[in-house]
Amino acid sequence: MEYSIGFGKTRMTFNIDSKNFLGELLPNKVEIGLTGVEEVKRAIENPINSKRLRDIVKPGEKVVIITSDITRPMPSKLVLPIVLEELYWAGVSDKDITIVFALGSHRFHTEEEKKYLVGEEIYNKISCIDSDSKDYIHLGYTKNGTPVDIFRPVVEADRRICLGNIEYHYFAGYSGGAKAIMPGVSTRQAIQANHSRMVEDEARAGNITTNPVRIDIDAVENFVPIDFIVNVVLNEKKEIIKAVAGHYIDAHREGCRFLDTFYKINIKEKADIVIASAGGYPKDLNLYQAQKALDNAKNAVRKGGIIILVASCKEGLGEKVFEEWILEAKEPGKLIERIKKNFRLGGHKAAAIAMVLQNAKIYLVSDLEHDFVKSIFMEPFSDVQSALDRAYEELGSDSKVLLMPVGGSALPVLER
Repeated sequence: MEYSIGFGKTRMTFNIDSKNFLGELLPNKVEIGLTGVEEVKRAIENPINSKRLRDIVKPGEKVVIITSDITRPMPSKLVLPIVLEELYWAGVSDKDITIVFALGSHRFHTEEEKKYLVGEEIYNKISCIDSDSKDYIHLGYTKNGTPVDIFRPVVEADRRICLGNIEYHYFAGYSGGAKAIMPGVSTRQAIQANHSRMVEDEARAGNITTNPVRIDIDAVENFVPIDFIVNVVLNEKKEIIKAVAGHYIDAHREGCRFLDTFYKINIKEKADIVIASAGGYPKDLNLYQAQKALDNAKNAVRKGGIIILVASCKEGLGEKVFEEWILEAKEPGKLIERIKKNFRLGGHKAAAIAMVLQNAKIYLVSDLEHDFVKSIFMEPFSDVQSALDRAYEELGSDSKVLLMPVGGSALPVLER
């Protein structure tokens, strides 16, 4: 049977015999009510374990709205007008509102990018600033010893509203919620201290209750109270299919539960071979971004199996530290040793790939030079069919194959 999968701005076709085909992991069918702006309005009018935003803020209070930067799919320009309506209803004026883009460890925006994120009307009337990790107030330490160093304007505000989208995060469990504060508007040192726990077994996608990274993230609220959140869940077309608002924990967890019904996909057995696409352009522009699909695919492949990662990586590896670490390593295990001794952002994704390689081989179907792919511990291929044929040769012609066309979003979970 012929199948196709996203690769850059095109698709690759290949054949899987029915005797080998274990299944295709697609989002679960869930009942979707309102969508888009209407769904955001519904959520804000019906907050979870919280007063309505208009009943929380008061005239004259300084309000910061923290939202995602340009590397995230959060549709700020759709959500912000509805949040602002609530603030205006409460008597808050434009001059008392600041929109903060949570950069974490990412680069600063251009003014055009800021305008694109919030829309021209909001950009022209409300102060829109990037978080700056060098301008912070130290508030103490979490129980885990993570410094709580938060962007000064966020600390000095009277009210804090956090926006974000909820998706699986490969070591924080889920994005969204208090993640707008940590790592969003935290210092690099604080982020590194928090993220260094990614090597622990409980730090994995879909786990939130015992996840040391997420526990640390949520603890930051004890130092900088979050007055209200608005989080959204997006489908593969980046459309809002669910919104939650209100309490920073309770609303967030409701959003996570919805995400699970949509993207957490039960599998009866692990496959010998998993073919995973990052989802095509722009998710597979570089290996740094495509790594997310690889990390989800590791949950579906048996020990000693093969993951065929389908990602153009037209722009190469995609991040300086990531590139340095993976090219300097003599063997994958050295990356795991290195991250335990000296956590560095960028290096953490190199270590995450090394952790996958402990369990399975990685075949990379990409636009990268084959010798270069070999130098980063993967086997290179130019098309999926060649990679699949080679995997059959290695593991046997009766090998079972699982297909993950939305590898960056779908989280396989083995039924127990």
